[in-house]
This record gives sequence, C-alpha cells and structure tokens, in this order.
Amino acid sequence: MTQSKSIRSHAVTMLVLGLPLIGSNIAQFSLQVTDTLMMGWYDVEGLAGMVLAGSLFFVLFIVGGGFGIAVMPLVATYSADGNERQIRRVTRMGMWLSVLYGMLSLPLMLWSEPLFLLIGQDPQISALAQQYLTIAAWGLFPSLLVMVLKNYLAALEHTQIVLWSTIAAVLLNILANWVLIFGNLGFPELGIRGAAIASIVNQLLTLVILVVYARRYLPEHDLFQRIWRPDWEAFFRVFRIGTPIGLTYLAESGLFSASAVLMGWLGTIPLAAHGIALQLAALTFMVHLGLSSAATVVVGKAYGRRNLTELRRGSAVATGMSVAFSFFGVALFLTFPEFLISLFIDPTDPDKPAILAAGVALLMVAAVFQLFDGLQAMGLGFLRGVHDTKVPMIIAAISYWPIGMSASYLLGFTFGWGGPGVWAGLVFGLFTAAVLLMWRFWGPVTRRLAERM
Repeated sequence: MTQSKSIRSHAVTMLVLGLPLIGSNIAQFSLQVTDTLMMGWYDVEGLAGMVLAGSLFFVLFIVGGGFGIAVMPLVATYSADGNERQIRRVTRMGMWLSVLYGMLSLPLMLWSEPLFLLIGQDPQISALAQQYLTIAAWGLFPSLLVMVLKNYLAALEHTQIVLWSTIAAVLLNILANWVLIFGNLGFPELGIRGAAIASIVNQLLTLVILVVYARRYLPEHDLFQRIWRPDWEAFFRVFRIGTPIGLTYLAESGLFSASAVLMGWLGTIPLAAHGIALQLAALTFMVHLGLSSAATVVVGKAYGRRNLTELRRGSAVATGMSVAFSFFGVALFLTFPEFLISLFIDPTDPDKPAILAAGVALLMVAAVFQLFDGLQAMGLGFLRGVHDTKVPMIIAAISYWPIGMSASYLLGFTFGWGGPGVWAGLVFGLFTAAVLLMWRFWGPVTRRLAERM
C-alpha cells in the first residue's frame, strides 16, 4: 500500500482540483442565468417559456451527460495505473455514446409543444417554449461532447482549461444575447429565438477550445484519430457505468423539472418566480457539484492505487468543505432574498411585486435544503469514484419521486401551501437521498473495499 496523504494535503488537493471546477460550473451555469436575466428584462412570458423549454432540455442533457460523467472515474482510475490506452478507449466511446444519445433525443425537442400541452401548460407559453427548442435542440450535440472532454481533462487534473473555456463562452453569451434578443448592432430583434441561437454559439465555441487543447497538450492519447472505429468493449464499459449515472441525475433533475410543471399549474407568475429562485439555488449547488467532481477524481485515484486510507481521508475532507459552504448558502438566502430575486426582474414590469413576493417565499425554503443538496451530491461523487452507480440510481429514484414528488404535490395542492409547499416537498427528497447515499458509501461500500484492499 502506498503512503497516504495528510488531511492538509487532501484539503490542498481538493482546492487545486475543486476551485477551477467550481469556477467552471458557476461559469457554465451563468450561461443559463444570463439567459434568464436578459429574457426576464425582455418579456415575462418569454421568460416563462424559456423556463419550461429549459426544463426539458436540461433533463435530456443531464441523462446523456451520464456518459461524459462516467469518463471521469474511469480515466482517474486508469491514470493512477498509468494505462493511457484505456484512457483513450473510454474517452472515445464516451463521445460515441453522447452523439448516439443526442440523435435519439432530438425529436423530443423539435416536436415538444404537444408534450407541453399534454401536461397542462399554457398554450402561449408552450408555443414560446417550442420556438426556443426548435433552435436550441441542436446544441445538445456539442453540449454532450463538451461534457465528455471536460470530465476527461478534469480526471487528468487539467482543470484550468475547463475553467477558462467556460469563462470565454460566458462573455460571448452576454454579447450574443444583447445583440440577438434585443436587436442591437443592426441585428433583428429575435427575443427567445435569439437566446437559443446565442446558446448554440457558446456551446460550439467551448467544444472547439477543448478539442484544440486536447490535441495540443495531450497528444499521447490521440483521441480523435480513427474515432469512427467502434470499440465495443470500452463502449459497453462506459455504457454500464454511465447509464445509471444519467438515470440518477434524471431522477433528481426530473424532480426539479416536474416541480416546474406543478408551478405552471399555479400560473405564469409562480412559474416565473420558480425559474428565478431555482436559478439562485442551483448557483450555490454548483459549488457542491465542483467539490463532488474533485472528490470523484481523488477517490478514483485512491481506488486505482488501492489505498483505502487515502480514499477515506479524502472523502472526509470533501464532506467537510461541502458542509461549510452549505451554511454560507443558508445565510445568503435568508439575508438578501429581495435583492437576489429583484436582479432578474425588469424594474418597470407591472408584475414585479407579485413575482418578488413569490420568489422570496421560495428562497426561504431553498435555504433549508442547502445542506442536504450538498451532501447528496458528495455521496454520489464518492460512489462514482469507486465505480458504484447502480444502487445510487435506485436510491435516487426512490428518494426523489415516491418521497420528494409526492410530498411536493401533497403540500402544494392537497394542503394548499402553493409554491412554498411544492418546494418543501423537495426538501424531503433531498434529505432522504443524502442520508441513504452517505450511509452506503461509509457503510457497506467502504467495508467491502477494506476487505479487497
């Protein structure tokens, strides 16, 4: 067994890996925030349509993104063994799976309006959502390929390029939205369609940057030479790990997307407030997600080296960091709710007081689930690091749907709590997932690894 790192060394490693990934996640998420912010200034109905469309796009993206996420623990483990051939094989097949999945998902977005109407959404909002997705759907392909390359690079500790490529995309997104949504610099005023075009431009820019970087700085992996040739063993290896990851995120993201449907039943203003509050809650979650990704790399490398002490110590440090930030998120939402919500609303909008009141109430509930949201993310990251993805998928499905979704409906509609009740149900789902995932990692999984190592 190799010598284990100290707690301080693990903390430094987590920061070196985690900070660029956190920054990248925040920058990536700010693309959505920018769209929401600028569309909110342009038109409240357009904002509601984009929230609805974005919910479907995100669900499809996060399921397909499971193949890209699966690349991270595999590459981390193989890099600890020095097996560069396996690194190349699983990364290539991660790209294969991403493209194939994108082709299967495309029709759901191109003909989404009947689906929105079927689940009871407002016809005008459904039409706007369809306008957005008719264009934005094509961005699913570069988005999924970017997911593969980001996880490949992060597992090899090339995290700076992940951060800077995303920042470049954010800056372009602000300019493209300003030009295309509002019709500046001689361009036509495209509204919600302009936001969709801007998103595709940014996704393509990020993909080009990462491809160029990988070819230049990691030529030994030769990722793109003869990429058209199938490698079925690696294909199914990534598929077996990635499919449960994608379905796990479907369970969680689907819960939040379904909550958007419930909020849509309450009306346009509650749905718009939900979209704003959810953006803010998800922004703080990007920190936990970055720490979770860094923890996956740390745990994956320790797993590859068969060093149980390093695996446990790194996981404990990562958990402590996540809990510490959770308290910061709670303080932020409880102290400045009006200010945060008002950032997303046009000051002259006649609906501003109603949206502000609804959004503030939702942020109060969001403050409660900060801790549980972070802990469930860390539990998933630890388990991915040891290639354990099937049971976490089952845990997530049970926690978020029979528990979380049922509680959201009961509290929001049966008990008449409205929007805050829908969000209170989310707390029950996140709490259950956090407890069960942490128990699995620190209990049966760690004991089983101790026997093997």
